Amino acid sequence: MTLRRKLLLVALSTLALPWAGWLYVRQMEHLLRNSQEQALLAIAFALDRGLVAVGADLPSAEPSWYVQQATRPIVVDGSERDWSSMASWAQHPWPGVEVQLANDPAWLYLRVNVADATPSRLNALDPAAIEADHVVLELVRGTHQRSYLLANASAGAFLARPLDPRVRGLPDEISGQWLDDAGGYQIELRMPRAQAPDRLGIGVFDANAPNSFGGGKPDVRPLLSLSPALSNDLTQLAPSGVRVRLLGADGWVIGEGGSMLDSAKPKPSRFPWMQGVLSDLLVVPSLDRRQHLPRDIPRLSEPDVQQALDGQATANWRGGDVPGSVVLTVSVPLDVRGQNRGALVLEQSSQALPLLTNRALLGLMLASIAVLLIAGAVLFAFATWLSVRIGRLRYAAEHAQHHEGLATARLPLVEDHDELGDLARSLSRLLESVGTYTEYLRKLASNLSHELNTPLAIVRSSLENLEHADLPREALPYLARARDGAARIGTIVRAMSEASRMERAMASADGEDMDLAQVLRGCVEAYRPLAGARELACSIPGHPVPLYGAPELIAQALDKLFDNALSFTPPDGWIRIALDTAESGHARIAVSNRGSQLPESMQGQLFDSLVSVRGSGARAGTPHLGLGLYVVRLVAELHQGKVSARNDPDGVTFEMELRGMRRE
Repeated sequence: MTLRRKLLLVALSTLALPWAGWLYVRQMEHLLRNSQEQALLAIAFALDRGLVAVGADLPSAEPSWYVQQATRPIVVDGSERDWSSMASWAQHPWPGVEVQLANDPAWLYLRVNVADATPSRLNALDPAAIEADHVVLELVRGTHQRSYLLANASAGAFLARPLDPRVRGLPDEISGQWLDDAGGYQIELRMPRAQAPDRLGIGVFDANAPNSFGGGKPDVRPLLSLSPALSNDLTQLAPSGVRVRLLGADGWVIGEGGSMLDSAKPKPSRFPWMQGVLSDLLVVPSLDRRQHLPRDIPRLSEPDVQQALDGQATANWRGGDVPGSVVLTVSVPLDVRGQNRGALVLEQSSQALPLLTNRALLGLMLASIAVLLIAGAVLFAFATWLSVRIGRLRYAAEHAQHHEGLATARLPLVEDHDELGDLARSLSRLLESVGTYTEYLRKLASNLSHELNTPLAIVRSSLENLEHADLPREALPYLARARDGAARIGTIVRAMSEASRMERAMASADGEDMDLAQVLRGCVEAYRPLAGARELACSIPGHPVPLYGAPELIAQALDKLFDNALSFTPPDGWIRIALDTAESGHARIAVSNRGSQLPESMQGQLFDSLVSVRGSGARAGTPHLGLGLYVVRLVAELHQGKVSARNDPDGVTFEMELRGMRRE
């Protein structure tokens, strides 16, 4: 991974800042919501105490019968068609018994549906009707009470039979409709609103199961309905923007007042889609996905309302009707002198809370993106500048290695006062030491050849004098060995002198325009007698290959390559010399031979001075100092080229690429 990518990854660590800011904004949103919850709960408890203080007609703690407001006229015909819109809130005093009550300005309606698969029917006026299937209706108005027997032998209209003497204020007779079906029977009746009771008792008797449905004993409960007086009190006591509902012990709504300010048109956002995303990220996950409590239903049964009916205050957040708004709902027990008689439910809509949190989070996100982009750009620019400096230093170091640490390679950044400047100065000192040692090695061959000439001449003259002396026969082999050794030393000295002369010749060589193909043809013809039984093949273009350079130096470099190939080629092997031009117009000379391959560990050192890989695969008897390929490299560099070597499937190939000497 590059340095720029690493620094960009480091720049991503700045993402921890917007994450921390997001946590802060979320904590702020939680604190705002908690404070709003506490404020609305305080209002709810104060409203509870206010209702008790003004002496409002509050519901009792006992179960009650709820009378719904009829939304359309009800026809007493035994059908449940007129009751279908209110069927969801039917009351079930016993399993299998369904009771519904409704009223309009003139009448109070009652519907009782009983599940009874074993009918036993008699008319209400029959004295034995009390032993058959029947319903007892008990009406209580103030201190007055009267019971009625509801029974019929078959479906149709019926009259209730009073079981008690006439009572003032209560109806003398009650008419209704009886409807039988396969699963039981249904009773529908009505009575004038002027004679409606305060409390109502309903008892169901099954002749075939006398102990079911409470044994037929009437269940007397007070009648509850939406009270205009309580609604007026709640409207006067409720704060602005808060909707209040008063619930009985069973969750029936008996009073409501106030209103929520959620119908106002929200302020348009310049980024509505972003506001939705932020709401999903920050507010919505912690809210109830449902809307606020339904408005026009007579009974509330939500879990938080049930908790309030059980005596525990709750607070819950829900999404509002208006997009971008939230609704806070608090439910508190209706405490009247230590007795829980129901619950107060308050709802308050708010657009300021999500707007505030969305704006804060949006500003945080935009600022974080801007800071991240600026930090990334600065780090990228710094990484680019740092990479350029390191690249310059790397290129200079490679160039210095190419020139073997000579004074021509000067490192950059040595004047800088940072860690890269320290590194450049350390490398510069190292290259100076390497250059000094390399220069010593370059001159070693010349110095050795000069120093060895005199003692070698003394050895040779001494051996010649010994040849004319009268020596024992046993000493003659040793004399011959000494003479051969002196000859080998002389060959080595001449090779070192030749390498020194080559370097001096290249330093003062002058270029000329020549035909490289013609130079190679002359060299190849001279090599044929030396190849012996080996196959010598050449591939040289028939057209001229112009090049500006030193032909004698190129011929000597080719001599070194041919001598190297000849040393490693077996007697039945082959040697190939090829010349071609690259696409860029440069000339390429390739010398291939069949023989042993180059060791992989020496691939990068073959053309260094005093390096030799000759072993059992080379021709024996000729001393080699590792200067031949070094001379080839110097000739190639003089002609702005390069040399390389590679292993082939059945041999080795050396290539020398030439571009031509620089013209003065």
